[in-house]
Amino acid sequence: MSDDSSASSAEEVKETTEEEVTDLSNSDVCTKYQEASKIVNLALKGLMEQCVVGAKVLDLCKFGTTIIDSQAAKLYTKKVNGKNVERGVAFPVCVSVNDVICNHSPLASEEMEPLKAGDIVKLDLGCHIDGYISVAAHTLVVSDSPDSPPQVDDETGNVAVAAYNAMLVAAASIKAGTKNNEVTEVVNRVANAYGVNAISSVRMHQMKRFVIDGVKEVALKAPTPEEIEQGEEKVDECTFEQAEVYAVDVAMSTGEGKPRTGALRTTVFKRNVEANYRLKMKNSRYVLSEVDKKFPTLPFTLAHFDDERAARMGVTECVSHGLLTPYPVLHEQKDAKVAHFKCTVLLLPSGTVRVTGLEMPDYFKTEKLPDEETQRVLKELEELAAKKAAKKAAKKKKKKAT
Repeated sequence: MSDDSSASSAEEVKETTEEEVTDLSNSDVCTKYQEASKIVNLALKGLMEQCVVGAKVLDLCKFGTTIIDSQAAKLYTKKVNGKNVERGVAFPVCVSVNDVICNHSPLASEEMEPLKAGDIVKLDLGCHIDGYISVAAHTLVVSDSPDSPPQVDDETGNVAVAAYNAMLVAAASIKAGTKNNEVTEVVNRVANAYGVNAISSVRMHQMKRFVIDGVKEVALKAPTPEEIEQGEEKVDECTFEQAEVYAVDVAMSTGEGKPRTGALRTTVFKRNVEANYRLKMKNSRYVLSEVDKKFPTLPFTLAHFDDERAARMGVTECVSHGLLTPYPVLHEQKDAKVAHFKCTVLLLPSGTVRVTGLEMPDYFKTEKLPDEETQRVLKELEELAAKKAAKKAAKKKKKKAT
């Protein structure tokens, strides 16, 4: 009996000492982030090609979801400890058009009018492998013809360049030892140089395993005393550390930068794992049961429910009792031009590495210049990218020769 007890104790000690490492110091974890990132970039590229005149937002969301699910299903197919490795959508594919800033993933019964030439489209999505999340967002303008670039006015070009450059510089600023308020200052500096406004409610978040919005976050701009009085939360100061992962999320507008809700239904939600409540309505219990079974930790869209009507009816009680956190569809003022770019960065020993996000379309142009510090950082990033490209080309050439 004492021998069994000793063996049991030894096993417990072994389990404790061999606790799974879930940050970037584990090479397997790093690989999973990289694989999820490849799928995110592939889905974005595919969606960009589908954003043509006549395309339906609902179809685009389904198309992006199919790419993520089908590509993720090819990876890590062997069971671990008798269980399948979870993988797939980490943030629902959202397609937000013109003054709509983000989080628009419509239901089949609420389809919008098809895309038309000149529409400004913001794509936003995420993928995870075993809970390790990569996300990205991208902005484009719909062209009259797939064979010709779209007509882009000066305001749209300017705000797109501002948002994209702010994302690049912010990503480069997130490194071990830097504080979050320093990144906020960088974003504000870029916005001021281009004469646009950062969207006040958008946040950059640390990401961990199965956690898309960690405790550490970065505000695009610090709230004013009046905004704090109106309920806007001030972000707590934090310091970035090596082996962390962040979603660098930047949305900018030619308007006031103050988002508001509109007529579009909120369809994206996330389970609040700390909340419990005995629901009264049958439809509400159906929603919560489906969420706990299929989407226990990461955001989801009601469009993924088999019974859309029951989902629409049941979600209200779940939200009112704090079981679900909504991601409302945010709008700017009608005449405002909005751009949204997002990437994922890994804080590795070699430095900060951006693993998602596409190049900004070259039809976005502006005559305005950023401040000197931003110009310096952008030049450094351009030189670094050129070196990497040359090294990759040389490696490919050498491999071909052998």
